[in-house]
Amino acid sequence: MAKYFDVHPDNPQPRSIAQVADSVRSGALIAYPTDSCYALGCRLGSRDGIDRIRSIRHLDNRHHFTLVCQDFAQLGQFVQIDNDVFRAIKASTPGSYTFILPATREVPRMLQHPKKKTVGVRIPDHVVTQALLAELGEPLLSSTLLLPDEEEPMTQGWEIKDRLDHVLDAVVDSGDCGTEPTTVVDFSDGGAEIVRRGAGDASRFE
Repeated sequence: MAKYFDVHPDNPQPRSIAQVADSVRSGALIAYPTDSCYALGCRLGSRDGIDRIRSIRHLDNRHHFTLVCQDFAQLGQFVQIDNDVFRAIKASTPGSYTFILPATREVPRMLQHPKKKTVGVRIPDHVVTQALLAELGEPLLSSTLLLPDEEEPMTQGWEIKDRLDHVLDAVVDSGDCGTEPTTVVDFSDGGAEIVRRGAGDASRFE
């Protein structure tokens, strides 16, 4: 049965944020809000969390997981970025973008694309997510909370709690955060390839 945290979207309660972060450190799988849909999240090195996300979403090993980072300094620990890509990403963060880049040695192999050795990274523009990342002190391993055979993600924390109570450890509810996923830009081959058009303005990468 998942714990339920009702968190204020603009002034998140420090005690609740601390409790969620402690749960993640202990191996919990959570549902949490971002600036682009709700997401599933767990600790970076949690094999159990990865397996559970794959099970919930019916994902194969080619799926790009995303490391949701607090800031650019943290992001830079996990991906390789040249100067041109650095400027392009820096100008677009925080925001509703996911960037696919070559992974550094800091990224566990189980998170990397099996052939390309890449990983997704993003810096969300959401008060609650940022508070959680600051408290946690490391990225959240994440995937959009989109269930198999459904076209749009769930938008309400209580609905997520109701439907996924048996497979999650905690739900963080701070209100509706929309159904549009991030815009995904692949920089792994040097140039910008728009993989998915979503909430972020894709025109700046065209």
